[in-house]
Amino acid sequence: MTPTTHQLQGMADERRPASRAWLGYLLIAGAILVFSGILRPLGRPLVPYDEAVAEVRRGEVASAVVKPDEIELIRRGEAQRPGERVRVTRLPGVEDEPLVRALLDQGVRIEAKSAPSSAWMQVAIWLVPLVLINAAFFMMLRRSGQGAGGPLGFLRSKAKVYDRSKQEPVRFSDVAGVDEAKDELVEVVDFLREPSRYRSLGGRIPRGLLLIGPPGTGKTLLARAVAGEANVPFFSLNASEFVEMFVGLGAARVRELFEEARKSAPSIVFIDEIDAVGRTRGGLSAISTHDEREQTLHQLLAELDGFDARTTVILMAATNRPEVLDPALLRPGRFDRQVIVDRPDLRGREAILAVHARRVPLANDVDLGLVARRTPGMVGADLAKIVNEAALAGARRGAKEIGQVDFDEALDRSQLGLRRRGQIMTAEDRRRVAYHEAGHALVALALPAADPVERVSIVARTIGALGVTIQVPRDERQLATEQEIESRVTVMLGGRAAEEVALGQVSSGAHDDLGRATALVREMVTRLGMSRRLGLPALSRNVGAPMLGVIQEERTCSEETAREVDEEVRERLGEMYLKAKQLLVDRREGLEAAAEALVLKETLRGEELERIAAVSTRRKISVGSPSAA
Repeated sequence: MTPTTHQLQGMADERRPASRAWLGYLLIAGAILVFSGILRPLGRPLVPYDEAVAEVRRGEVASAVVKPDEIELIRRGEAQRPGERVRVTRLPGVEDEPLVRALLDQGVRIEAKSAPSSAWMQVAIWLVPLVLINAAFFMMLRRSGQGAGGPLGFLRSKAKVYDRSKQEPVRFSDVAGVDEAKDELVEVVDFLREPSRYRSLGGRIPRGLLLIGPPGTGKTLLARAVAGEANVPFFSLNASEFVEMFVGLGAARVRELFEEARKSAPSIVFIDEIDAVGRTRGGLSAISTHDEREQTLHQLLAELDGFDARTTVILMAATNRPEVLDPALLRPGRFDRQVIVDRPDLRGREAILAVHARRVPLANDVDLGLVARRTPGMVGADLAKIVNEAALAGARRGAKEIGQVDFDEALDRSQLGLRRRGQIMTAEDRRRVAYHEAGHALVALALPAADPVERVSIVARTIGALGVTIQVPRDERQLATEQEIESRVTVMLGGRAAEEVALGQVSSGAHDDLGRATALVREMVTRLGMSRRLGLPALSRNVGAPMLGVIQEERTCSEETAREVDEEVRERLGEMYLKAKQLLVDRREGLEAAAEALVLKETLRGEELERIAAVSTRRKISVGSPSAA
């Protein structure tokens, strides 16, 4: 494709700084050579001393010019042609020099010249190389800082301005799964498009909007979508770029950033990770009142207060730690509106997957709804990774389209890790893992309140799991009944129960199941009001940073109550374990058939497992019926 004039001009602009850099390097090299005396200007030829003496004695020299460090000889010429001029280096420290004596003996006309004694000449000899070196230095410094305004460019803002002519703008249609947040930002776009409609009624758009949500939920993408929909300049930078080693530099960059935004108004300024400069003042930081971070925060607050109501500049910021922000930053008049960008629900995850799947060819068997049900708790960045991993999986197997098998591989790779191809299990371990996973699956099939089984596998993974039973909920529910929670715990205990029923002894393979089951039952007793002994009081609470997923449990009861909690947890776990064992004893033939199928095929779909369990159940009923007897 032939490049356009604009592209050619851009390529020429990219080559120009490189040529300037090479010019600077050549200037420095030339100045060093001249300054050191290695490089001299081209002059007359230099002849050996003995040859020069011989020429003088033969009468071939017409005249001479004697200088402090050399002698210039003018040879005899022809009638219409002047003689050639040559140079001879004088002998150092010799008073009665042979060449001078030979010149005098032959009667050659001699002209003497003394060394230049002008002070200006001496100054020039030292000054010119220094000027050349400094010129080259500043040329390179300007090149290195040309994107930030020359040699003092480090004082300027590092904000990135997104050029709509060079990249396709982001629209609200490119953002999915955060419908509530988009609704909050629609009127911001309307204000930027038609500010007069709001001002005519005395309305004022919020000066600042704070996007709050876990990492990867699309806060930055939302801010860019607002700028794309409103078709205004978008200044973006990270808050950590304000603070550097020079005191006052952060405040200067804040001033520069908002000055540029006012010149481009209407515009949007987006500061990511604003908690880097907006932390609460107080504690130990209050001792250092001239802290660079605090000065930057003061300047940011001043700029927010200094917004002219007629200037359509909107500040948007994002954080995943709202609890650490300074209250002065959140008061009305600064960040007036706080928009929660939460993790997407089931419908939101399916919409996000559809957005990312636009760029890849999908096969007809792909069910994005099933992928969404298998990804509870994932955010937009996680789902984009799943689509990319599915595309890579399809490329590895040489397919032209991405199928459901590729999404399954991507989900397993993301949630369970890679296949451990180098690990070889003994036949006994393989059989035990098959019984363990079949026990989980059959208990889940037997309990009406349990989630359906999507797949069972005994393929070892790098996260340490020797097998896995994947359950996919029919729909995403915000609440769970006591029966549903008990069903989850019973399914968790089904693996250990299957080992005991089928093999007569248990192994260490259920340690993770026991840990998760115990934690869930303890939560029922201490936080969900489902205790049979202690009733409704909440006996613990969660503390930490929920946005970052850092949560710790803090006990709020006495030692005696904690002892009763332990006893009830032990009792209820025992009851659920006995229930799982009884379910498997009643379905012993199905357990044997499912384990045997897993040993042979390694992976069973939910439909295959249901078919095996149904056949085994019918066979047992047929064998036990009076007519069969």
